[in-house]
Amino acid sequence: MAGTSSKFPIEIISDDEMAFIDVALANAACSHVTPVAAPAIHSLASTPRICRIGTFIESVPARAKRGLFTSSDPDIEDIGSFVRTSRKKKSREEDTLLHRFRSKRGLFVTDITKTEWCEKQMEFSLFYEEWKNHAAKPDFAFVYGGRSRKSKAMKAGMDRHAQLEREVLEPVGVNVKSREDFMALKLINFINGVNQLMFEGLTRELPIISFDFAQGIWMVGKIDEMQMPKAKNDHKPVIVETKTRYRDTVPAESQKINGRIQLMCYKYLWDNLVAHADRNFPFKQLFDYFELNPRHTLCKDLRTACVDSGFSASTLGDVVMCYKNMCKKLPYANDKLVLRYESQRDQSLLEEEKFAYDDGWIKNEIGICLEFWFGQREATYVNEEEQWKCGFCDFVSQCPANTGDSEST
Repeated sequence: MAGTSSKFPIEIISDDEMAFIDVALANAACSHVTPVAAPAIHSLASTPRICRIGTFIESVPARAKRGLFTSSDPDIEDIGSFVRTSRKKKSREEDTLLHRFRSKRGLFVTDITKTEWCEKQMEFSLFYEEWKNHAAKPDFAFVYGGRSRKSKAMKAGMDRHAQLEREVLEPVGVNVKSREDFMALKLINFINGVNQLMFEGLTRELPIISFDFAQGIWMVGKIDEMQMPKAKNDHKPVIVETKTRYRDTVPAESQKINGRIQLMCYKYLWDNLVAHADRNFPFKQLFDYFELNPRHTLCKDLRTACVDSGFSASTLGDVVMCYKNMCKKLPYANDKLVLRYESQRDQSLLEEEKFAYDDGWIKNEIGICLEFWFGQREATYVNEEEQWKCGFCDFVSQCPANTGDSEST
């Protein structure tokens, strides 16, 4: 996997800047339900029939809203003892991080990339968020469990991606009242995004929910951009990820690897949908894992949104069937993946790396990650060559690798 050469100097930066887009999008479930977030369906400016849906959730308890969105952060210096206590509790209950933090949510692509970056940092961030919100957990699935602090670089990246999204989508409000509605809107947005891809050649911020048959888990994510190739004989869509840079530099190789993993995960999820849509689509696993009632009647806004999108659906089961039928028509994603780096200053292109998908490599990376999430081993630390990452970690003062007691944790 070789990228294009660049005349720009290399600068080592925080993993926050490397992964801010996926983190921000995974946190979108939280930002959608905040009182200040605008509820929205996103409709195409050029094709009003096709719409992309956002949420305004009415039934999150007030206590949960306060805990998630208005509470001040606790003192991070106290997190160390909480992690040790929580890990002992996890061991006693024979629980796993996957069950504890991603039950009824699915494993995010962000979780894979953040785990690859530093497993110990991932562990700290999970327990930190649980500690901060232990008395105020939201009712809905897909609420990201990672930390919600946003650096200036992350905020700028989020703003840029919102700008890119608005270039092809327009917001239209809906009210979402149940977990079933929340799942339905994600599937409807996928259907609409795929329609946009097929008819217009481009879609952005495409939610994807896919069952990993090899691992037996649900994985979720949001694809930054998909493009149909211009060549008439090539009908496999290309997955593109845009990373914005605070400074006009390209990242080091270890950060590029993180971006490659992200893109390969998206293709892996897409191809899983295509491969299993015809005969063994995992209906039962979907409803069982996310604890959803397929007979649940959709809220009025969603039923209307379905009609506006060109299909009829009254229940969650109807939407899932439409999702399956759409996946049956899809080609596999292109083996060529594109990772773009652009300047936050003026949106100029700093580097565009094109690399080939490696199925064996990404499956191995996911497998290594899941050893940590399944509790098959303790979290590892960054190797000696990458200890510069610690300089950007909020948990460095509490990390056993820096306090000298790594053997005791």
